[in-house]
Amino acid sequence: MSPVDSAANSALTPAATSQPWLVRISEVFAPVAEQVLARFGANTHTRLGADFYSIKTATPEAIRQSPASVLARWNIPLEHSWPCHPAKMEGFVEKAAQTLVKKFGPRSPQQLLIGQLNPGSPDPYYKSLASNLRGRALQLFPAMRAKSVEDQDSQAPTLFCLVGKEGLFCGISTPQSANGFYAGGSLYVAKDTPDTISRAGAKIAEALHYLKLYRPPLPAGSHWLELGACPGGMTSELLVREFRVTALDRSPLDRRLFQNPALVFHQMDVAEFRPARDDRYDAILDDMNGEPEESIRQVIRLSRQLRRKGIIVFTLKLPKVETVDAPLQLRDEIVAKADAAGLKLFAQTHLTYNRHELTLFFEKAAE
Repeated sequence: MSPVDSAANSALTPAATSQPWLVRISEVFAPVAEQVLARFGANTHTRLGADFYSIKTATPEAIRQSPASVLARWNIPLEHSWPCHPAKMEGFVEKAAQTLVKKFGPRSPQQLLIGQLNPGSPDPYYKSLASNLRGRALQLFPAMRAKSVEDQDSQAPTLFCLVGKEGLFCGISTPQSANGFYAGGSLYVAKDTPDTISRAGAKIAEALHYLKLYRPPLPAGSHWLELGACPGGMTSELLVREFRVTALDRSPLDRRLFQNPALVFHQMDVAEFRPARDDRYDAILDDMNGEPEESIRQVIRLSRQLRRKGIIVFTLKLPKVETVDAPLQLRDEIVAKADAAGLKLFAQTHLTYNRHELTLFFEKAAE
């Protein structure tokens, strides 16, 4: 979450009193969730929904600055909480909307976004409730500066709310500080459509959306080098966005992709690929399986062909997460190797469609 883990927890300045905060830790990291919360200085915590935690901490800075922050997908200061059972409360939408505008209206958030505490639930009730509450609240708030999620300034305040059977929980944060444009941080991508090649496409779609927190989108026609492309789910997503793609894999791509003239495919081991001397890329995407040390070695080698300020989207494959320190140590080792080669980490996160993985974003500092 933090671009660079430059300060250990011990260097953080404690707040005078404990502050309430809402933190999201993906279920894949549930075995170490209490360890992560301890790194955040949580002296109390309550689990809400599938993977949200209401905590109190005297060191809220640690939530965004500690090395463990990368294991927490999303967070907001908990400035309003209403523990209740909305489904059993008459007039919940109107009461909640009036409270939101009274409490947060004077602070003029750029947008109001409301999500579910249990977004994976098949029960549509709370999805509908979130939509109805947002619709009513927007009738009461002054006109929002950001017309949609995509129009938000990543560094301007947004009012985020989560609703579920546990109640309503809200706070104001910039999307960049919260680590996502949506309430809860998840961009949901259709991954079972007839033209879907693989579910990996959702991962790069979400990564490109997340990247907007830190960089303007790459223009159409930008040239991507994709490492470990088979069967082509990510390739397809890049091509849909009108990028040029040079894809590498020992296994073949889906035949449907070859109808697009913007694709060049080399069926070969990445380690054997030697780009032409004058080939240049605007971005590198690495989602190779295998040892992370070998993946970053190939990325570093091929980054010589990356333009200055070019970006790298790197999927860090983690072993089974049983302690906090093991994934963080591996992350640190990969980041150190990249940094020594002039590739600077500027963002990192656990995406909705990551499993035992982190997504790291690097920028080439110089030719």
